[in-house]
Parts: sequence; C-alpha cells; structure tokens
Amino acid sequence: MKFLRQVFESLRFAWQALRSNLLRTILSLLGVTVGIFSIIAVFTMVDSLENSIRESLSFTGSNTLFVSKWSWDYSEPNYAWWKFFRRPAPSYSEFRFLERNLENAQYIAISDGRGGQTLKHGNNSMTAGVRGITYQYNQISDLPVEKGRYFSPMEEEAARNVVVIGADIAANLFPYEEAVGNYIQIKGLRFQVIGVIERIGTGMFEIGGKPDIRCYIPYLSFSKLFHTKYSEPNISIKGYDRDEKLQELEGELMGLMRTKRGLKPYQEDNFSINRPEAIQNIVETIFSALRGAGLIIALFSLLIGGFGIANIMFVSVKERTNLIGIQKSLGAKTYFILFQFLFEAIFLSLIGGLVGIVLVWLLTFYPQETLNIELSLRNILIGLGVSSTIGLLSGIVPAWIAARMDPVLAIRSK
Repeated sequence: MKFLRQVFESLRFAWQALRSNLLRTILSLLGVTVGIFSIIAVFTMVDSLENSIRESLSFTGSNTLFVSKWSWDYSEPNYAWWKFFRRPAPSYSEFRFLERNLENAQYIAISDGRGGQTLKHGNNSMTAGVRGITYQYNQISDLPVEKGRYFSPMEEEAARNVVVIGADIAANLFPYEEAVGNYIQIKGLRFQVIGVIERIGTGMFEIGGKPDIRCYIPYLSFSKLFHTKYSEPNISIKGYDRDEKLQELEGELMGLMRTKRGLKPYQEDNFSINRPEAIQNIVETIFSALRGAGLIIALFSLLIGGFGIANIMFVSVKERTNLIGIQKSLGAKTYFILFQFLFEAIFLSLIGGLVGIVLVWLLTFYPQETLNIELSLRNILIGLGVSSTIGLLSGIVPAWIAARMDPVLAIRSK
C-alpha cells in the first residue's frame, strides 16, 4: 500500500514538472508527435488501401477456381511468360465439356470482356466496358441487380440481344426515362435493357473497368459482336463448402482439362488453374514492403524525438538536483526518485504520441471517393505502445542518474 502511494506521488510530481515548464514540454514532444504521426499514418493508409483492394477483388467470389491461359502467380521465380503466351485460351466448348462432367462444381461460367466500347441511345452516348457472361456468372461473382432482372438460361443459349447495365450507364443514357425496357446500341446492334445493377462505386482495383460503367450480355451474343479468335476468356468454377481448400475440385478440373486437350502423361499442362489467393498474396507482399519502408522512415523521426526527450530530461535532472537532495534526505526511496523522472519522460512521449494519433484521426474525415481511410484500434495501440517505449528508453538513464545521487552533494549543489 505504501509502495502504491509513493508511485502515485511520483506520478503527481512528474505531472507538476511538465505543467510548470509548458513551453519546454511542447517543444520536447514535437519530435515524438512527428514520428508517431508518420508511423500511424503509413500503417493506416496501407491498411485502408489493402482493405479497399480486397473489397475490389470481390469479383472473384468465394470458393472459386479459374481456368485461364495465364498464371496469376507472378511472384513465382523465373515466370515463364513465353510458355503462357503460346498456350491456347479456354474455349466455349471446353466450358460446356466441364459443365457436363464436373461433379465437384456447384456453379460454372465463362466470361470475356472488351473495354472502350461506345454505347448509344438516341442522342446520348458513352464509353463503357462490355462483358459477355453465361447464366451462372451471377452465382459466382457479385452482380446485384437493382431494377429489372438478370437474363434467363434460354436468353443465354439463344444468344438474345439483352443487356444488364451499370448504374452510371443508366444515368447517362437514360437521364429522363426508365432504362429497363428501352434499347441501347452496341457496335450497331440493338440490345434491350432488362436490368440495372445497383451503384457499386469506385474501387482501387477494378478489372474490366469501373463496375458502374460496365454492361453484361450473354456470352454467345458477345461472340457475335467480337472476334473471339483473339480473346482470352476465363472459366470460373465455384466449389462446395464441404470441399476443403477445393482440393477435390482442382484435381478433377485438372484431369478433365488434360483429357479435353488430349495431353499425354509426359506433357505439361497448357492451362493454369488459378486461385484468388494468388492475387491476395501479391497484394500482401506489396503492402508488407510498404509498411517496412514507412516504418524505417518513421523510426528516424522517433530517434530524433527520443534524443530530444532524453536531452530535456538531463536538463530537468540538473535543474532539480537540490530538490532531489532534499527529498532523499527526508527519506525518499530510490525508486520514488526514479519513477518521478521516468514517468515524466513517458508522459512527454505519450502526449506526443496522442497528438500524432489525433492528427491521423483527423485525416479520416477527409472525403475520398475511392479510398475509405479508417484508423483501427490496432494502429492506435501500436502508436501508444511505441511512444511509451520511446519515453521509457529516453528517460531511463536520466532517471537512474537522479535516483543514484548522493543526498548531501545534491543539497549543496546550486
């Protein structure tokens, strides 16, 4: 109980010392403020970017494998792009073959796209991306239809000229009338609008253009519009939850693709089975490097701030040498003096850290269209932990010197 009371007294002395030298306190914590602001700002921005990109990758769906010409794992050593270049792209006949024979697939779809296409309605026109998809595509990827409907299996198999459009396309081509039921022109052909996708907004990582300026048509209708000889479509397959890590689906898929393409046992695969985790691993590698670089830069600021606090603490010990002697002569314990200066250094650093965290928090109110900046509890705790550690390391030597002073020599000092 006595120990706790003396610790509390040490805290009070430290706080009074900071208040009595307000200008010096403010100047001392600036270095730590800049350092903590740098660290937490970098971590917060990187986390926000990573979250935004992960949300943008929702097009891949969950429990999904992709059959592609190219491998998505660009991080692998000696990436043999020349081999992938010579591979044949997945075809519609291969998609139908897999659709008939796959037993571990819940849904399967083939998709392809073209960007920079001009869409027209009356006197209105705009440039957008056109994507050809098969019926089960909306069961694999997120495609929320707000108005109207999605196309039917019959419309897909008959290659009907129907289209589901993004929210910005509807707003630009049909500013004063209802989009659903109207017609638009794509490469001179009329397509009836049967659905409008709800507004998704802009993400940091969009394949095939922004979702709101993208339209979807049946895959066979897409084949009529564009020369698919030079296309590189993807076949996407959604597995069952019971298939852990989709190992059964991947094995079955590999066997069927090799059978369809007539590959002999000694021949290597001329297709890639990709997982969304490959993109996520690349994202994690990039942002880990960014965090490391930001941390190194911020540590220099913290080092300067730590030296500033240590310097101020040495000055504070020198100024209060006489008071230290009086306290020790009245029976103050060594730890009582030690805690006074140690708490003072930690308070200085913590206040600087809190100011830095508040500055980062203010950044979260800055309006951004593509990036939602969020200050996480984890980053706040990191900031407080780092600033406390800097204060502890900066104050330990001056506090130890003060605690070990001879009371007689301290009282006689001027």
